[in-house]
Amino acid sequence: MFFYLTLISLPILVSAQTYSATYLPSTAPKTTEDGQSGTNQCGTNSSQDSMCQNLYVNSVDDFCLFAPPQPGATSSISFTERIEVAWCIKSGYGTRLIPDGSITGAHFVQTPDFVQVTGVGDLTKMNIPAGDDGGELDPHGADGNGNPIGGLLFSSAFGDLEQIHEWTNFMSASLFCIRACKPGPQAPQWCGHVWDVMGCEWNMPANYDDGVFERCQGDSGLPMGIYGTSTFSQGQPSTPSAHPIPSSSLCTTVSTIGNFAASQASSSTSSTSGSSAATTPVSSGVSGRSSSPTASSSHSGGASNFSQSSSGTPTPTGGSNQPNSAVQIGKVGLQWAFVAAAMLFGASTVAVW
Repeated sequence: MFFYLTLISLPILVSAQTYSATYLPSTAPKTTEDGQSGTNQCGTNSSQDSMCQNLYVNSVDDFCLFAPPQPGATSSISFTERIEVAWCIKSGYGTRLIPDGSITGAHFVQTPDFVQVTGVGDLTKMNIPAGDDGGELDPHGADGNGNPIGGLLFSSAFGDLEQIHEWTNFMSASLFCIRACKPGPQAPQWCGHVWDVMGCEWNMPANYDDGVFERCQGDSGLPMGIYGTSTFSQGQPSTPSAHPIPSSSLCTTVSTIGNFAASQASSSTSSTSGSSAATTPVSSGVSGRSSSPTASSSHSGGASNFSQSSSGTPTPTGGSNQPNSAVQIGKVGLQWAFVAAAMLFGASTVAVW
């Protein structure tokens, strides 16, 4: 049976899911959403008991990730997505510190539309249970309060330090990715958050090599989930491959990253503007990964996966216990499917099953 959604309802749906308040770390209230378990008033003293829920994404040696506040078998991302806390490489943000050695490969890229960090490591040191395929965190959630509730992200990558309203972060026990999108009308497209069971490599095709720490300039590539005039919906019988990895260049490597200054490794005699580290130009692509990952025939969801089976069972957090639907789009449900279709095609009326 068909039913119709006219665009007269679009502002109502968008306003219900759009977060518009703007803060700096120094001006944020104690909490920014009802039901928040942590805080956005974090100060500058790092602590492994911190309940700070502010992230920062600035560089390969200055980024944060969300992870559970407590260890244990029930601390999987799917169970703790609403209460995750901030873990950072750099001290001074009032967060927990990512234990040295947890991140064994990290790749920061700055593009015209976003900055992102992708990598691998032993993320069980950040309270994620061993073997957890993980899930997706973003500032929306099913109710518009975010996962985690009240989680904020700040960056100085686009100029002065500012709050970034559109971001997405996948976490598992061994793989992570985070993208923060430049403020503007296209930010929701570049930081899509409805493909939550597709994982890092499908949503953010990039370099995930172990043993390499680098910062690069890169092309934006293609927005996740959009293929020409079509938008993929989780649960459809056929899953498209991930987009090709965008090209990158002017890569600067560092030998390691930790809770203090990273040790920079000389890789050539030239340097990028504003940095004393040596650079390694890359003409196109990135090393260590196929430029066009292919979806496999099955999945269990989470950060580690980028495939969907024809009988897959997407869940709001990347698990595999929810009934399947051919038009299900992550945890935002059918309302966002209608909104996305209306915005994409510019039609006055969208017909769906």
